[in-house]
Amino acid sequence: MLFRERQQILICVAAVAIVGGFALFRYLPLRKRLQAIEERRTAQKLALAKAETAKQQLPLLAEQLQKTQEEIGDYDAKIPRERNHLGVFLQQVTNLMNEHDLRENVIEPGQEIKADGLQCIPVDIRCKGRMDRIFKFYKRMQGLNRLVRIEHVKLNNDSSFSGEVNMQTKAVVYYRTEPDQG
Repeated sequence: MLFRERQQILICVAAVAIVGGFALFRYLPLRKRLQAIEERRTAQKLALAKAETAKQQLPLLAEQLQKTQEEIGDYDAKIPRERNHLGVFLQQVTNLMNEHDLRENVIEPGQEIKADGLQCIPVDIRCKGRMDRIFKFYKRMQGLNRLVRIEHVKLNNDSSFSGEVNMQTKAVVYYRTEPDQG
């Protein structure tokens, strides 16, 4: 009987060793690889979800880009190369003032200022007229094919309160002095 018990113990020990060896050398490494694969799969799913979100946002970004390009227009085309275009621009402003029935028109260019390939010419604009016509004048001036920065606007009510205002504007007009570096 002792022999049989020893044989059974030996069989049990061998079975435990086989199961332990299988678990240690086969199951655990495979389990670790499976976990690594699951982590990569989760990371790929996350990357795909991000790509899908970006794909959905792409048309919105394209639309925003188009709107921005339309608003900006051709920036360089709005800054002419020669100073002699200033006279044409000032004539356009005078014509706009006359179209909107603005009176006592005064347009005075100031001293040029050089700035990194650009010349800046301050211009004082003064006139008198109804408020709605002055706003229409500004709206039309914004649509001119020339870059103008309005630095200061001052509106004073007429002392007789007739509905007219005196408008004073300080604007800056630009032109380029150096050729484009294409």
